[in-house]
Amino acid sequence: MTSNETAFFQAKSVIPGGVDSPVRAFGGVGGTPRFIASASGATVTDIEGRTYVDLVGSWGPALLGHSHPQVVAAVQEAASRGLSFGAPTETETFLARAVRERVPFAQRVRFVSTGTEATMTAIRLARGATGRDLIVKFAGNYHGHSDGLLAAAGSGVATGGLPGSAGVPEAIAAQTVVLPYNDVDALRGCFDEAGGRIAAVIFEGAPANMGAVPPRPGWNREIRRLCTAHGALMILDEVLTGFRVDPAGWWGLEAVASWVDGAPAGEFSAGFVDDSAVGGADWVPDLVTFGKVVGGGMPLAAVGGRADVMDLLAPVGPVYQAGTLSGNPLATAAGLRTLELADRGVYDRVNASAQAISTIVSDALSACGVAHRVQRTGSLFSFMFGEVAAAFGVYDYEQARAQEAWRYGPFFHSFLSSGIALPPSVFEVWFTSAAHGDAEIEAIAAAAPAAARAAAQARPPRLP
Repeated sequence: MTSNETAFFQAKSVIPGGVDSPVRAFGGVGGTPRFIASASGATVTDIEGRTYVDLVGSWGPALLGHSHPQVVAAVQEAASRGLSFGAPTETETFLARAVRERVPFAQRVRFVSTGTEATMTAIRLARGATGRDLIVKFAGNYHGHSDGLLAAAGSGVATGGLPGSAGVPEAIAAQTVVLPYNDVDALRGCFDEAGGRIAAVIFEGAPANMGAVPPRPGWNREIRRLCTAHGALMILDEVLTGFRVDPAGWWGLEAVASWVDGAPAGEFSAGFVDDSAVGGADWVPDLVTFGKVVGGGMPLAAVGGRADVMDLLAPVGPVYQAGTLSGNPLATAAGLRTLELADRGVYDRVNASAQAISTIVSDALSACGVAHRVQRTGSLFSFMFGEVAAAFGVYDYEQARAQEAWRYGPFFHSFLSSGIALPPSVFEVWFTSAAHGDAEIEAIAAAAPAAARAAAQARPPRLP
C-alpha cells in the first residue's frame, strides 16, 4: 500500500507541486495532501484505506453525494455508446432545456468544459456585444484563471499569498478594473468615470472564494441598475452557487425568492421558477456562467443568457468559441441526471445539514473562547476567525484576509486526524450534500471539541 507521503513525493517529481490545482497541495494548512482512492455518499477514502466524512464535495459538484448510483449508471450507459464524437448529441439539448427550466432568463446555453472557459466566453461575448474593452470585477471574486480575471481573485490565489499571477501582460491586466466588493460608492464612481468604456461587470452573486461573504442588501440590484444605465452587460458567475444553493442558484435565492413566495431574500425559494418570475425578479443578469453541479462531477460548464447576446456566438454570430470536448456526452449525461434528481427534498436536506454542522462547530469554538463568525450564503458556509470578524462580520476581500487565518491550520488538522476532511484553506467554503445524515453529523460533533481547542491554542506566526 502506497502512503500519502510517498504518493506526494512521487507526484512532485512529474507534476508541478505534485498537484494539478494549487489548493490541493495543502499550502494553506501545511502537511501532506490525502490522495483519494474512492468516494461514496458523504465520504472519501484515501490510498491508505482511511475514510473521511467529506466537507469538500469535489468543490461543489457532489450535491447528491459522491458516486450516486443513478448518476454513475447514466455515465456508464453513455460511455457504452462512445466517449466523444466531436458532433452534436441530443443530451446537450436536454440539459440546456433543464438549465432553462430552472433559470428562465438563460434563453440560450452554450456548454464548455470548465468554469474558466465559461467566464472567458462570457467576457468575449460582452465585448463583442458592446464594442468595448473594459471589464469590472471585484476583489475576492474568483472567475477562473484566464489572464484578465486573476487580479485579487481570492481562493487559491489568496491561499498561496499571491497578488495575482506572473505571465499576465500589463496590456491585458489594464483592461480589468478591480473594485472593492460591496462598495457601492466605488462602483458608482467607476461608472461615472469610465461608464462609456465598460463592456461588463462580472461578479459572484454570493462570493464563495474568500470564504462565504454575503452581498449587502441591494448590492446586486445596484450592479444591474448601473449596467443598464451605462449600456454595459451584467455577468453573473454561478459556477459555485448555480444549482447548489437552490434550483435556480443564488439568483433564485436572492432575486426571485421574495417575489415568488414572500420569503426574505436569501432564504430558500418555494421551488422551481417559471418565465413569469423573470419579470418579477429583483434583478436579472444578461449572462450567467455555470459549472460544478451542472456537470454532476464531470468536466462541464456553461454560459447562458439573453438570446440576442448568446446568438452572437459562432456559428450564428461573429464571436468565436469552440471546443472539441464541449458538451461531452458523458458529462452532459451526468449533469442531466443530477439536475433531474435534485428536487426540493435534496435542497432541504443539504440546507439542514449545513445548518446543523455550522451550529455544532460554532458552539464548540465558542465553548473554547475562539472569537469567530459563521457566514452563510445559502447552504455554503465558512468560519471567519478573530474579534473583528466576530463583531462586525466580513463583507470584502481585505476583511477576509485580515482575519486570524493562522487558527485554521491546527483546526483543520485536528478534524482531519478525527476523520473529517475540511477544505484545505480558510478562504474556501464548506460543502454538504444530500448524503450527509445523522452518522456524519455525529462524527463531526465528536471531533469538534478537539478541533476547537486546537484553534484556541494556535499562535500567530512570528514575523521575520
